[in-house]
Amino acid sequence: MLEGLSHNLQKALGKLRAKGKLTEADVQEAMREVRLALLAADVNVKVVKQFVDKVRERAVGEDVQKSLTPGQQVVKIVHEELTALMGGAEERVNMAAKPPTVVMLVGLQGAGKTTAAAKLALSFRKHQHRPLLVAADIYRPAAIEQLRVLGAQIDIPVFQLGTDVDPVEIVQAGLQEARRQGSDVMIIDTAGRLHVDEPLMDELRRIHQAVPADEMLLVVDAMTGQDAVHVAEAFAGALPITGVILTKLDGDTRGGAALTVRAVTGKPIKFVGLGEKIEALEVFHPDRLSSRILGMGDVLSLIERAQEAVDLEKAREMEQKLRSAQFTLDDFRDQLAQVRRLGPLDQVLKMLPGANKLKGLDNLQVDEKRLQRIDAVISSMTKQERSDPSVMNASRRRRVAMGAGVTVREVNQVLNQFEQVQQMMKRFSGLGKKLGKRGALKALKGMGDLSSLAGMGAPADAGLDALQGALGPAKPRHHRKKKRK
Repeated sequence: MLEGLSHNLQKALGKLRAKGKLTEADVQEAMREVRLALLAADVNVKVVKQFVDKVRERAVGEDVQKSLTPGQQVVKIVHEELTALMGGAEERVNMAAKPPTVVMLVGLQGAGKTTAAAKLALSFRKHQHRPLLVAADIYRPAAIEQLRVLGAQIDIPVFQLGTDVDPVEIVQAGLQEARRQGSDVMIIDTAGRLHVDEPLMDELRRIHQAVPADEMLLVVDAMTGQDAVHVAEAFAGALPITGVILTKLDGDTRGGAALTVRAVTGKPIKFVGLGEKIEALEVFHPDRLSSRILGMGDVLSLIERAQEAVDLEKAREMEQKLRSAQFTLDDFRDQLAQVRRLGPLDQVLKMLPGANKLKGLDNLQVDEKRLQRIDAVISSMTKQERSDPSVMNASRRRRVAMGAGVTVREVNQVLNQFEQVQQMMKRFSGLGKKLGKRGALKALKGMGDLSSLAGMGAPADAGLDALQGALGPAKPRHHRKKKRK
């Protein structure tokens, strides 16, 4: 996510961090590279100029010159201005004083409105609301069926009257149904077009006049860059848009839309789509995204994701096992399942401060088939073997391999990887006992470079290698062929 922008900005500002004293020439050079990084990220030219001017004005001020670490102070200024550019703080949904709250999704065809409607409904339900989805897109083939299928997946009701009824009538009837069911949120999936046109705007205005929306959210595809910004500008000029949902942000390496939409339209980004899974919609936090862009991590989002995905009861049991050094193959399998629920491992690790400096992170990927084979290997063992892998002699390994449908070599690999992870867990457990809970949290927050883990008695990449071995092979590296003399 925003990989290109993140890499270029960190490279531009990295030169300043190491300097004990900054001159105006140093700042000018850094700002030139920052400007190039933003332009390469497809950020609006006017927005880039305003941003760079603000940072330069603050960076050559007295406060920076007198700072003990002027380079870090400039990075702090860039972080603050990036956050301000994207809206400053998170924008909450406007809830109606009298339910149901009406949320109307608008946008062009292909932006992901229907999927975003289902994701938004699930997000509301996680916060103890009772949403109803209303299918008002009568033009796109299978749009109603798509919403019905998505609603069934997440067990949220979908109201529809088919394709022969005027969308205004569908929405009006949907409101009555929401009141009848006791739904406190009604999410309307409207029609889109391949381009902005007056018939589309007229239909959306008629729907809004018949059933005024508390939130009219524009859904745009982040991967289209400045096109997304132009679409947002056109919709904001024609309709009372209250916010933006930016989809496919996880696939956007540039970041032009995320950094420009708010500045150009004045409308806040309220939600971002970070994957294809139905749970992959998050509230947009400008400060957290700014931190991730600059390589500072995003511990708060990681904690929130863990709270949703991790079984607290199992986590407590695991803590006790770590303290008593009783980590078994069953626990190993459970931990892999927990990690998978957190999302792609490379994304999770990048939320840690300083993770951008960890070697091998970009090559880390999850092989789902490999995880299935690990599960099969462990499931083919007896209870005694899972509790005490030291009993696994040659004949037992052959039996497990036959039961799991794998080779003996793969069984050996699973056992070796388990041993590596077990050793890593023991080190973390020992570190936790030395620091205590407060000390461990303080160490995490202050961790500027994950290479500090080497002080625990193993190379910084040891844990990463163990996890990579369990989750699948790294992407192949392409080496240049040596020229023959």
